[in-house]
Amino acid sequence: MAEVRKFTKRLSKPGTAAELRQSVSEAVRSSVVLEKTKVVEPLDYENVIAQRKTQIYSDPLRDLLMFPMEDISISVICRQRRTVQSTVPEDGEKRAQSLFVKECIKTYSTDWHVVNYKYEDFSGDFRMLPCKSLRPEKIPNHVFEIDEDCEKDEDSSSLCSQKGGVIKQGWLHKANVNSTITVTMKVFKRRYFYLTQLPDGSYILNSYKDEKNSKESKGCIYLDACIDVVQCPKMRRHAFELKMLDKYSHYLAAETEQEMEEWLITLKKIIQINTDSLVQEKKETVEISQDDETSSQGKAENIMASLERSMHPELMKYGRETEQLNKLSRGDGRQNLFSFDSDVQRLDFSGIEPDIKPFEEKCNKRFLVNCHDLMFNILGQVGDNAKGPPTNVEPFFINLALFDVKNNCKISADFHVDLNPPSVREMLWGPSSQPATDGTPRGSSPESFIHGIAESQLRYIKQGIFSVTNPHPEIFLVARIEKVLQGNITHCAEPYIKNSDPAKTAQKVHRTAKQVCSRLGQYRMPFAWAARPIFKDIQGSLDLDGRFSPLYKQDSSKLSNEDILKLLSEYKKPEKTKLQIIPGQLNITVECVPVDFSNCITSSYVPLKPFEKNCQNITVEVEEFVPEMTKYCYPFTIYKNHLYVYPLQLKYDSQKTFAKARNIAVCVEFRDSDESDASALKCIYGKPAGSVFTTNAYAVVSHHNQNPEFYDEIKIELPIHLHQKHHLLFTFYHVSCEINTKGTTKKQDTVETPVGFAWVPLLKDGRIITLEQQLPVSANLPPGYLNLNDAESRRQSNVDIKWVDGAKPLLKIKSHLESTIYTQDLHVHKFFQHCQLIQAGSKEVPGELIKYLKCLHAMEIQVMIQFLPVILMQLFQVLTNMTHEDDVPFNCTMVLLHIVSKCHEEGLDNYLRSFIKYSFRPEKPSAPQAQLIHETLATTMIAILKQSADFLAINKLLKYSWFFFEIIAKSMATYLLEENKIKLPRGQRFSEAYHHVLHSLLLAIIPHVTIRYAEIPEESRNVNYSLASFLKRCLTLMDRGFVFNLINDYISGFSPKDPKVLAEYKFEFLQTICNHEHYIPLNLPMAFAKPKLQRVQDSNLEYSLSDEYCKHHFLVGLLLRETSIALQDNYEIRYTAISVIKNLLIKHAFDTRYQHKNQQAKIAQLYLPFVGLLLENIQRLAGRDTLYSCAALPNSASRDEFACGFTSPSSRGSLSTDRDTAYGSFQNGHGIKREDSRGSLIPEGATGFPDQGSTGENTRQSSTRSSVSQYNRLDQYEIRSLLMCYLYIVKMISEGHRHITNRTLKTLTIELDRKSQTMPALRNRSGIMQARLQHLSSLESSFTLNHSSSTTEADIFHQALLEGNTATEVSLTVLDTISFFTQCFKSQLLNNDVHNPLMKKVFDIHLAFLNNGQSEVSLKHVFASLRAFISKVRNKSLWLNFFVILCLMILKQLRERDSKIIHLLNSDWMCNYWCQILCQRYSLRAYCPVEESTHRCTSTNTIRTKEAYRELRANGRTGNPN
Repeated sequence: MAEVRKFTKRLSKPGTAAELRQSVSEAVRSSVVLEKTKVVEPLDYENVIAQRKTQIYSDPLRDLLMFPMEDISISVICRQRRTVQSTVPEDGEKRAQSLFVKECIKTYSTDWHVVNYKYEDFSGDFRMLPCKSLRPEKIPNHVFEIDEDCEKDEDSSSLCSQKGGVIKQGWLHKANVNSTITVTMKVFKRRYFYLTQLPDGSYILNSYKDEKNSKESKGCIYLDACIDVVQCPKMRRHAFELKMLDKYSHYLAAETEQEMEEWLITLKKIIQINTDSLVQEKKETVEISQDDETSSQGKAENIMASLERSMHPELMKYGRETEQLNKLSRGDGRQNLFSFDSDVQRLDFSGIEPDIKPFEEKCNKRFLVNCHDLMFNILGQVGDNAKGPPTNVEPFFINLALFDVKNNCKISADFHVDLNPPSVREMLWGPSSQPATDGTPRGSSPESFIHGIAESQLRYIKQGIFSVTNPHPEIFLVARIEKVLQGNITHCAEPYIKNSDPAKTAQKVHRTAKQVCSRLGQYRMPFAWAARPIFKDIQGSLDLDGRFSPLYKQDSSKLSNEDILKLLSEYKKPEKTKLQIIPGQLNITVECVPVDFSNCITSSYVPLKPFEKNCQNITVEVEEFVPEMTKYCYPFTIYKNHLYVYPLQLKYDSQKTFAKARNIAVCVEFRDSDESDASALKCIYGKPAGSVFTTNAYAVVSHHNQNPEFYDEIKIELPIHLHQKHHLLFTFYHVSCEINTKGTTKKQDTVETPVGFAWVPLLKDGRIITLEQQLPVSANLPPGYLNLNDAESRRQSNVDIKWVDGAKPLLKIKSHLESTIYTQDLHVHKFFQHCQLIQAGSKEVPGELIKYLKCLHAMEIQVMIQFLPVILMQLFQVLTNMTHEDDVPFNCTMVLLHIVSKCHEEGLDNYLRSFIKYSFRPEKPSAPQAQLIHETLATTMIAILKQSADFLAINKLLKYSWFFFEIIAKSMATYLLEENKIKLPRGQRFSEAYHHVLHSLLLAIIPHVTIRYAEIPEESRNVNYSLASFLKRCLTLMDRGFVFNLINDYISGFSPKDPKVLAEYKFEFLQTICNHEHYIPLNLPMAFAKPKLQRVQDSNLEYSLSDEYCKHHFLVGLLLRETSIALQDNYEIRYTAISVIKNLLIKHAFDTRYQHKNQQAKIAQLYLPFVGLLLENIQRLAGRDTLYSCAALPNSASRDEFACGFTSPSSRGSLSTDRDTAYGSFQNGHGIKREDSRGSLIPEGATGFPDQGSTGENTRQSSTRSSVSQYNRLDQYEIRSLLMCYLYIVKMISEGHRHITNRTLKTLTIELDRKSQTMPALRNRSGIMQARLQHLSSLESSFTLNHSSSTTEADIFHQALLEGNTATEVSLTVLDTISFFTQCFKSQLLNNDVHNPLMKKVFDIHLAFLNNGQSEVSLKHVFASLRAFISKVRNKSLWLNFFVILCLMILKQLRERDSKIIHLLNSDWMCNYWCQILCQRYSLRAYCPVEESTHRCTSTNTIRTKEAYRELRANGRTGNPN
């Protein structure tokens, strides 16, 4: 019983499924209509362009408003060939008469026709941009305070952080030096040394007699006076010298080299510490003296003026600073803001389609077989070779082929080799037949050429290239060795096996062989065989060291290929096989094919590139018999037409017709007539030493065998046109092996005696038959014998013929076709045959063509792939030219759908893409009123989608719709270019009827996406993407306003309350559309203000997502509106929307066409509503404390309120995570795990998670824009991405556009807090670093590099490097923005004597820099910006208030032992600057508070200053700044 669908099980009544489904669909449609968002009709793009033509052309940035000229073109690409010349015969197409053969030859001869989109490289994701690299070649290494902390920790841990502790101890040899002992006579004494740090921080090296340091010291060395330590190997082994200030030295020596290295490292560190302290002390002394002079004047002068008059070079530099210089300084070495983004660094190309390549011959595993020589143990001087080396005394011939034991088949053609020396060859043909010096046989006419190669160059080829599609260790190279027919194999092999007297045996064998060769030279007999494996493993590693097995005597009863395969299966078990060995050596090597291999020809003897003329050492490619499996098939690209014929067995033991029929030879001929005077065609490939092509070929002869088996392979070059008279003729001869010592002429004439004939027609029903066949044998060959093929014709025929053994099937043969112009598939053959009849003008039978179209569903998949371009082109021709019947286009499209689906199922869809791009060329219909391909195909797709019966066909069309859309797009482009319609206005390029067809197609697709998405998830997703790609292409070809309406209609089919899957579909659709190469001109980044005066007064673009904005800038407005709605949804949808926006901005940032700052500013203006969108969601970007700290004060705030209103650093908590908390954690402790795939979210825990209250996708409640709660707060990744996008927009706005309003400063403050919360350390230290490493190891995969199962230290270091650079670039961007803001709004900042909320927000941002750890580069520019700002805003009250807050921050950090500000103030230049500020503010003497704990000083003035400082710090604790 058939399985009942779940949907049907739930029905109350059977048979009502369709009715219920219809009602549900209507209900869904009605609900969708009610929930749709407000639709904004797009502008009429073409009309706007025409009306504003003058404005556009006068715009200096008109490249952003106009599509480039010649954006699309057709190019003809020469077909890339491996061969020197085309493999197709010159007159091949003329000689061809079959439609299928004609189309094949046409396909192999035609060049590629490609539609080029000039800027197609810019039409994809940012990862596909043609720029050299999105990532910087060298990533700067920014230093943060945590790095300095780690360095200090490492130094203190190695040099004993506790004062007075022992740092190092051990045995050393110390030299006793005095004035009476010379340098060479210094005496070393063994002492135990302790290296200790004293309480004052200095270091001392004490020596004792033993490890007990309680006794009196034998000596001490104060390292404060040590200036250097060097090795002195001349003094003593492992010795080193301590150089002191008074030019005195101490000489010490360690016992081992390792101990010496350890002491040297430790002592050098101490010397470096002492040196740094000395330099710092001297520097501070100079600065204090300068400060004393300044303060003694008693003048409260301007700080900048005093700095300019200072003698200190750093302070003088600060005095010369300007805003412009600071801006230029910030611009040095800047990186793109997105360069260090995790998505840019990861560059995951998993979703990117690979480059489409044209069809090409499949390159399998290839190797070179080089035949050197064959030597048996009977050697002698033959003929005139008296002085040369001994050779074999008779000729031998080698046949090489590959056998697959695993699959039990032969997998290559035979490679025939003749290694006989010239003197031995003369035994066969005589000296007169040897080639002359000019390469032609003596006494013959000039030789012919094959594909430009002389026949003499092809006679003795010794190198062959074999190829294997499926390599594995059970593939063997088998060498069969033959000799001239002489008699029984055992009798002929006996002299070689039992060779007692080599010289005498050689003469005897040679004498006999000479007689045999002169009489039976054209007949061969099997003699021996050998084999060797080719591959080591299934990866195709060649066994280069392998050797051939011994030469085994050929068993006359085991000649067939099946027998050889059985023997090979026991190859590794020689004990099971008792094979007789013939002593000899076969020297054949297997080598890899060099890359620059030359002088090679194909199996059809067509020369390959590169090929030198008149070269003698030619290599031939041996044909591979590729397994008949779909995965190994590929579309044919070259002409090849070979037939391999194999006579297998003749059963003549029961025949009574011929008395003598024992030594039977089979002669094979290929004929085109059965008349009495017909002759064989010269199309059989000859063997070495003979002609390249011959009229016949002989199989090996088995001596005295009436049931002989054969293993020979006859290779035939088939003619282009085959007809019913073409056939194979087998002639059987009895060969007399008797040797006539007298050599009379009578005996010579009776060598051959005909003993039968057999034939087989090549075609049956117009197709070549290659099955194994059993043929009867006749005693005679009358004219018209082809009419006697079957038993019925034999009974009715009047032909006088005599059958052997009663016309029983006595001959067994098989054949193998290797042809790229003939098919053996019956359905393909009949389809083309019927099409040829229709083209010839024969009367068409109704329904006949449809019948053959339907039969194509049953064609073999291998044939479909091999002749893919030929079959597809014929189907498209039928689609447009043979439309007399209404059902023809429908059934033709169904066949196309079948082919496309089969290719996808076999994983061969890349061939379909290659066909569309290179092979498909729409032909103009022959009928005047016939529709074009794109019109017919679009109409047929609508018909398929609207039918309700065949859901399988509908689903296939949806799933593989990309193929049909690509065909339609190329047909449209070809039509425009070839018909010269491309120059017409876009509205006139295509008819209104075609516009209506495309609109109907869109409407037919929508319900399958928005309603059936759950039933067919893969199909709906595929058609969603395919439709987007097609509409993106239509924006280049058609009326852009019409395409905008199609996009709008499609998006209108979605609803804000759609489930997550549909939301993903919607954003994937928008992302594909927005990746158009001319996305910027499509959005028209220009002013649309109507009155000219208004346009002059307000040059701003729309700032909000108004209807006018969305209409004028349709695509970006549509994207931002959908993003605004998505931000109120759950995490997966938010993530998708944010990713689309970010990826698009990354693409703009790296687009090489728009790198000028004015262009980037214009692009950024398009996204200004994104700023408003961000501000609407600002409460979701940060914690409550951060929002409170940057909240605006009322305008009526008093000066005191403003002075005290700056948020103290103590009240600033971290935004949503603690300093050492991993990314992605919420305040409630529940984390998230994000996979690399978009939209996957796995919550841990059951409470407190965003959107946890939803019970399912379809019932999910959509939050409103105004509702803000902890449960829909954005996570770290979302905030990071949004703020990065925001900073890009703000950064790129040019100075001529002042759109940064008061409210945007909130976002800047959040950006600083977010970026600088927790900067990972760049070095792996002990102690503190362990926590940092654990923290970084737990980072989400979204933030890190390609995540593997184990994160290495290198990965952590690289990620820390990226985070550090991102933080630095963000800081510099914020500084750029603040600088630009203060310039634009200087008057507003000075309002109310600078006591206004706007000024407070500016200071908030500066304080955010100081409250969070910044890199050294950032701090340098932060303080430069502060100095410039203070210098610009000359307000004493403002300074004092700011300094109060700064001092409170310093004291707070000192009290909490936080190293941030300590490190900040400890920098050499910053310390001096802020000390001067503190002294000016409190009338103190110059004193750096940091040095209270790090510098020893006994100056009276300094002590008095310390007391003042302590008083200041005490006041700071109470909150009183005075």
